[in-house]
Amino acid sequence: MFSLIAVIFSLRGRSPLLAVGAALLLLQPQGAVAEPVDEDQLGAWYMYFFNFPSQTSRWGVQGDVQYRNWDLGGDLEQLMLRGGVTWRPESNDATLTLGYANITSGEFGSSNDTDTEHRIYQEALVPQKLGDRVYLTHRFRYEQRWVDDQDFRTRFRYALFMNIPFNRSDLKQGAWYAAFYNELFINGEKDVGDGVEVEYFDRNRAYAAIGYSLSDTLRTQFGYMYQTTDGVDKGQLQLSLHHSF
Repeated sequence: MFSLIAVIFSLRGRSPLLAVGAALLLLQPQGAVAEPVDEDQLGAWYMYFFNFPSQTSRWGVQGDVQYRNWDLGGDLEQLMLRGGVTWRPESNDATLTLGYANITSGEFGSSNDTDTEHRIYQEALVPQKLGDRVYLTHRFRYEQRWVDDQDFRTRFRYALFMNIPFNRSDLKQGAWYAAFYNELFINGEKDVGDGVEVEYFDRNRAYAAIGYSLSDTLRTQFGYMYQTTDGVDKGQLQLSLHHSF
């Protein structure tokens, strides 16, 4: 406001149109500056995963719904809707997926600005068992990404999941278990458009949780995930339901 008054006084005696134009220019809203992420603030992700293989063929569907918050709830980090068609080869226990995801991402803090991403992905899940109680799953995922105001992008991901039951040798109803995973994300390109570059290393997620099998087809987990990116390191609580037939 003070700068507006100063400009008006400085233009006294000149063209009225010049003074009006300068005033309107100064009254235009200025670009919002993104609030820096508070890395010490604990976030929370609430997630539902489903996997419904067909009982009569090798085809099925899988996906997840995730509500991710910068805080414990209300400050949107991401809303993710993801699903795909699965196929299980006869030769092994792997599961192959072709899927699509829609992601709405919000800024940290008071801003209500959001960006939208459309994503296609191909995935391979490879189960493995060590001894009587250690259940491993290797996940390989390749993503093609269309993000608002960015060029087309790709990303490679590898995750290793581990479940270890305490009170029985399997993960069926009544099992208490420890759950762990680590996932590495690698960008396929550095140039994302408009002169902006990212690192090839995108992020890493390390996770530990306690799980309980509510039934043979439904499990719940509560744990903590620490995410390291090329710009921000932050901890997240995670509460999830895992539904499989």
